[in-house]
Amino acid sequence: MILSQASPVETPPTPVDLQAMAAALARSPDYRILRRLAARPIYTLIIGTDVRTGILLDTETTGLDHSRDEIIELGMVKFDYTTEGRIVGVRNTFSAFNEPSAPLSSEVRALTGIADEMVAGHRFDDAAIAAFIDDAVIVIAHNSGFDRKFAERYWPVFEQKAWGCSATEIDWRKHGFAGSQLGYLLNGAGYFHHAHRAVDDCHALLEVLAFELPTIGSPALALLLETARKPTMRVWAEQTAFELKDSLKRRGYRWNDGSDGRPKSWFIDVDDSGLDEEIAFLRTQIYMQDVEPTVQRLTAFTRFSSRV
Repeated sequence: MILSQASPVETPPTPVDLQAMAAALARSPDYRILRRLAARPIYTLIIGTDVRTGILLDTETTGLDHSRDEIIELGMVKFDYTTEGRIVGVRNTFSAFNEPSAPLSSEVRALTGIADEMVAGHRFDDAAIAAFIDDAVIVIAHNSGFDRKFAERYWPVFEQKAWGCSATEIDWRKHGFAGSQLGYLLNGAGYFHHAHRAVDDCHALLEVLAFELPTIGSPALALLLETARKPTMRVWAEQTAFELKDSLKRRGYRWNDGSDGRPKSWFIDVDDSGLDEEIAFLRTQIYMQDVEPTVQRLTAFTRFSSRV
């Protein structure tokens, strides 16, 4: 007869044990700790506190064409911040589905994780959305060049708001990151999350913007606000020779195909201080003559909009 000894039942570590383990590992230069992102609780604003209100926004759509494709999900997080760019707390959240005019493609279902049955019968409450953003002084998305165009088409109230882009208006590489992908930035801030809804990405973006950049000793939000407030100049290099496209691309110019009503042309956005240098480049390297290119002045109220 063979006797077997039962394996002892392992007791899972308590939250206190896990916190102590994480703290011990964090003190070692050989480990980095990532914590699961938990959405911040709603806080109550203390009357008389000097804060500003912002909106973090994310959309899921049926495609990339803002003039034709449809929004199927909208997520927003309303938050308060100080004039120094430090986040005070979350005021409210908004999350809603919208049934499109046609079944979702397999590509959209795979990309977003949204199925037809999830959006069936849902419609956006336009009045609720307008009320939600009414007191916000800025709307921030992690790709405002995409999200703003869709938002303005559905809700013109977004045209009256200042916008910031956390993906392009912070030079993340300059501050020690290898890129600007949201999940990677969140890891750099010490968190991970399993994004399932648009509002989840908004909560993730909140922690990215709250992260204090060691290079400047300030939150990323402070740097974003500083950049967004500065006007930029959009320089259009119209009617350029095709063989010069590589020179323009190396310079940082982007191509607009004209389908959105803007010129069919190469263009670049530069700081006001760099305008003279950019015009000199076009005159000496591209046109080889004394030209006056079209220049637009952009601010946070017009930047990323389909109307400019």
